[in-house]
Amino acid sequence: MIVRGRFITFEGTEGVGKSTQIANAAETLRELGVDCIVTREPGGTPMAEAIRELLLAPRDEPVNDLTELLLMFAARAQHLYTLILPALEKGQWVLCDRFTDATFAYQGGGRGVPGERIALLENLVQGEVRPDHVVLLDAPVETGMTRARHRGQLDRFEQEAVSFFQRIRDTYLARAAAAPTRYNIVDAAAPLEQVSARVGELMCKFRSDLL
Repeated sequence: MIVRGRFITFEGTEGVGKSTQIANAAETLRELGVDCIVTREPGGTPMAEAIRELLLAPRDEPVNDLTELLLMFAARAQHLYTLILPALEKGQWVLCDRFTDATFAYQGGGRGVPGERIALLENLVQGEVRPDHVVLLDAPVETGMTRARHRGQLDRFEQEAVSFFQRIRDTYLARAAAAPTRYNIVDAAAPLEQVSARVGELMCKFRSDLL
């Protein structure tokens, strides 16, 4: 009998080091003998990656908030049913760079889309599927944006004002406070070695909880 894999998402504002810590988490899990895959949102499959390009590309044409929201969930539906769920059913653990928490934070907190509208699409696309664990990499907005600017050219979201990202951070922290057993806040402003050690500890805990 195949045991369903675990679904772990990594969330946070720009520049908090999600890519680095997902790679760290995957390495830790593989050392523990866990078969895992790494993916991201929006994206993860060829079609979803094409939608990602539409979403992130800077453009002169204003992007309506509803258009952005629907594209996010269109990419998510393709990602979920083509990649995430089949992997979980095979017993693999899925480590995902952002998921629906990001939609509540970016489109909800950042853009001001009503949470009820997002929840409606969440239930339509995902049914009862939710991450088993959420690792929230948290840092002051100024810290994250300084790091993001050093990465190179900014995408459409990264060009937003600091106030936009402060609303996003506040939404993430509020969601974590509302469900503390599922969310794990990591101080992403700490030195890299400390952040990596904490993420590694969490992966070990998630694995040991199933033994």
